Amino acid sequence: MTAETHEPQPYAPPAPVTEGDRVSRRDAVVAEVPGFRPLTLDLFRPVAAERPSPLLIWIHGGAWLFGSNKSDGPLAPGNITTRSLAAGFAVARVTYRFSREACFPAQLHDVKAAVRWLRKYAAELGLDPARFGVWGESAGGHLASLIALTGDDPDPALAGRNGIRGVSDAVQSAVVWYGPSNLPTMAAQNHPEGPHDHDAADSPESLLIGGPVPTHPTEAVAASPVTYVSGDTPPILLMHGADDRIVPAAQSEELHDRLVALGAPATLRVIPGADHCFTGVDLAPLVDESLEHFAKTLS
Repeated sequence: MTAETHEPQPYAPPAPVTEGDRVSRRDAVVAEVPGFRPLTLDLFRPVAAERPSPLLIWIHGGAWLFGSNKSDGPLAPGNITTRSLAAGFAVARVTYRFSREACFPAQLHDVKAAVRWLRKYAAELGLDPARFGVWGESAGGHLASLIALTGDDPDPALAGRNGIRGVSDAVQSAVVWYGPSNLPTMAAQNHPEGPHDHDAADSPESLLIGGPVPTHPTEAVAASPVTYVSGDTPPILLMHGADDRIVPAAQSEELHDRLVALGAPATLRVIPGADHCFTGVDLAPLVDESLEHFAKTLS
C-alpha cells in the first residue's frame, strides 16, 4: 500500500498571525521573476470576519520609482488600511517592480500576478473571489486603472506570465486617486506651477516606458489607461485634486470622459484646493467616499 502524495501548492500562503484587529499574512510570495527579488504582498483580514470578505487591493504610488507596501505612505493620516478593515473589507497591499528595474508592462504584470494569487487562494484566505476591488494612488492609481480596464485580457503583453496562471485577474470595482491616464497628453495639460516636464527623458513617465514620451509613441500609448477603455469596465471612481501639480487633473477628466462616452459606469470627483496626495484638504471624507463606492459596488 503506497502512501498518498500531494503536489506542493505553488506560492502557498504563509500562516496567518492575529495582530489586534486583523489577521495578517505578511510577505506572501505571489511570483518570482528571474534576477529580481520575489514579488510579495501583505494581506489583512478583519479578525471578527465570519464569512468570506470582500477584498481591496491597494497599490501604492511613488512615480513608479519608489514607495512601499508596508504602510499607507504619504496618505498615512487617512488610516486607509485600518478604516477599510473596520468597514468589513480585507486589504492586500501589493508590490511591483520599479521603472529602474524594468520598463512597462512589467509593473502591470506584477500586479496582475498578485490578483491571480489572491483569487487562487481565496477560500483558504477567507476572501470572496467575486468581490475584488482595486484602489491606487498616483503611479498606483495608473496601475489600478489598468487592472480595472484590462481584466482577463488574453493578450500576454498585458497579462504577463508571472506567478500563477489560468486564474482570473479581473476586479469588480475600482477607485483611482490622481492617476496618470494618457502619457502623451500629460505635458500639454501640466499645471502652470508643475515641477516636471512630463516629456523630458528623465521624467517618471519616460523612465517608465524606457525613453522620452514624444519619441516613444507606441510605448506611451500602450502604457496609457485611455487606450483600453470600453463599456465593460467595472464601476470606477476617479478622484483628483483640482490643483495637482504633479499629475494634471485633466488626466482623470480625460479618462472619465472616454469611459462615459462608451456607457461605462464611471464617476469623477475633482477636489477643489487639493494638490497631489490631496495635500491641502482633509483626507477623511475622501476615504469615506471611496469606501462607500466599494460598499455599493461590491455588495
